Order: sequence, then C-alpha cells, then structure tokens
Amino acid sequence: MKNIITYLTSRLIKIVANILKGGCYIFHFFFPRKRFVIPSRSSPFIRTKSSRVIPKIIWQTNYTDRVTLAVYMNYLFNRLMATDHEYRFMTTAEREAFVRAEYPQDIFENYSKLQIGAAQADFWRVLILQKYGGIYLDIDAHLIWPLSSIINPDHDELYISSRRGNINNYFIASKHNSVHLEKIINLVMKNINENKLNNVYDLTGPGVFNAVLDAEEVNTKPYRYVCNQGNFTNEYFQYIDKTEGKWTKAQNRIEIIKK
Repeated sequence: MKNIITYLTSRLIKIVANILKGGCYIFHFFFPRKRFVIPSRSSPFIRTKSSRVIPKIIWQTNYTDRVTLAVYMNYLFNRLMATDHEYRFMTTAEREAFVRAEYPQDIFENYSKLQIGAAQADFWRVLILQKYGGIYLDIDAHLIWPLSSIINPDHDELYISSRRGNINNYFIASKHNSVHLEKIINLVMKNINENKLNNVYDLTGPGVFNAVLDAEEVNTKPYRYVCNQGNFTNEYFQYIDKTEGKWTKAQNRIEIIKK
C-alpha cells in the first residue's frame, strides 16, 4: 500500500514540477540574468535525536552555485523533503580542493586528469561519501518521499535501480568507509590509468557501479519510490551559463582524460 501511495505521490510531484518548470521560462524571459545562490552549507530545519548509520547529510555539486530559478526550486524541494538533514554543496573549485586535501596524491592526480565536469562529479560523489558518508543527489534529482522515511536507521547503504534493474548513481546513500565505495573508487582509478574507455558513463559513472555491485545483493530500491530527476529542471536551465553544454556533448568534442 505504501508503494502505491509513494508512486502516486511521485506522479503528482512530476505534474506540479513540470508546470513550475514551464513558469521558469516566463520568469527568465523577463529576468534573463537573474540567478539564485545555493548555500555551501545549511543546517537542518528540524533537529532530531534519532541516530542512523548513514549520516543525515545531503551532498550536491555543480559548476557554479549561482543557478536559475528551476534549479533553485529543485534545491528547495529537496530541503523540504529532508528537513532533518544537513545540506552541503561544492562547486568545481571546491571539489578539487577537497580531493587535494583529503586523498592521496595518486587519487588527486587521476581526478585532475578528468577534463569533463560530469566525470569529475562522478568521481567526487564517491570520494565525498567514502570520507564523510551521507546522501548524494544530482543537481537535477529530487526526492519523491521524505528522506528519513526512505532510509532506515540500520541501513548502511542504499542505491536506486532503473526500470531495467541497473544501479544508477544520481542518488547514493552510504556510510563512510564503505567496502563497496572502496571497490568503486579502485575501478575508477583503474579506468583512468588504463584510459581505454571513451565515454563518461562507463569510465566514472553508472557503468562502474554495475561492474562492481550486484543490484540483487546490495540494498536497492526502484527509483520511482526514492528519487527522480529532470522534472523541476532540464538541460537548458542547468547549462544556461556553461558554453560547452552537457557532458554528453562535451565528451564528443574533447578527450575525457588529459594525457
């Protein structure tokens, strides 16, 4: 019964989000240069005493913290769905500083070889969760149910599966020092060192997760009951200030790994 209610809720959210997204076109037609600032850190709206294996921290990243109304609404909606969670955000420069400060030189050097922002973000999300734990969400991803009701107190990880049953990486929840995340990091390092792959998906993205993890053995839930993406925002609103555009286009113009 809960799954039915959750699914229907996700459909309603999708309808409302797409209506609001349509309104954002009108807003930015009249205010084309208006941007909203996503905070680098924000405390929980509600503090609870309940403990949980996975820290109550949401992590996100983007090439800039100055975003369009659509992206900002997506951010606000996630805060509403996770009122008892801390929020942390890093830009491209802040990601680099984190990896340099917190990880060995070989990891930083390989991270620095990645020339496409999405590939860097793929690697960073695993590194940040391995260091601190928490929940990673893509900048266009949004929760469809309160986060504390999705993650059980004893969960040490949670991944989402696609319609085909594959693991995706736009939502990742994990404790720190995870054995599974360590395996993912090792495979990303191997992929960068070998430099045989020519697409971000398999080099640093979901392809790595599915090569390392068995969706039937790790804790997974279908995405439709946890998190969706691209309803509040889209490629236009996300990359409006980035001339090179989305990573799917960038990987066709430049090499992913710097030689």
